[in-house]
Amino acid sequence: MLPEWEIKTRSRYCGRTKEAFRDGETIYTLLFREKAGFRREDISESAWLDVKTEVAPFSFWKSKYQAPEPPAPEKMPKESAEELLRKLVGEDQPEYLNVRYVLAILLERKRTLKQVDVRESGDERILIYEHVRTGEAFIIADPRLRLDQLDSVQQEVYKLMVPREAEVQPEQ
Repeated sequence: MLPEWEIKTRSRYCGRTKEAFRDGETIYTLLFREKAGFRREDISESAWLDVKTEVAPFSFWKSKYQAPEPPAPEKMPKESAEELLRKLVGEDQPEYLNVRYVLAILLERKRTLKQVDVRESGDERILIYEHVRTGEAFIIADPRLRLDQLDSVQQEVYKLMVPREAEVQPEQ
């Protein structure tokens, strides 16, 4: 079972030099697997060149820093796929393993998430995604769904995303 993971937003500062990142700057994200869970560290390209032979992260990737956008206006109450994924990752309930995986794939197809790494750890396969806009890292276990399971998982996703009152009631 994966250790609990709290979604971590991309840092605004280099974890080594403490200097602020500039918009468009190349940065490296290092993900370390520790006893207490995963630890994320964002560093500048120059810091990466200094430490790349000294560190052994679980995963790492290169990206462009994007300065955060101003807060968006209040969202509609209906949960989007992204909001639902955030909620389910935060709750970390094993019964939603398949749903988290399908939502991550959906958000990857919508170009909201970008898969940055895949790791095999024992008999588990771990997919590591980065949110394209915010730089947050999402760690999703691959449940290795079979084709015959997809329909029921899609129904489960639909039920979680559509409020009960909005579901079409059959005529009696």
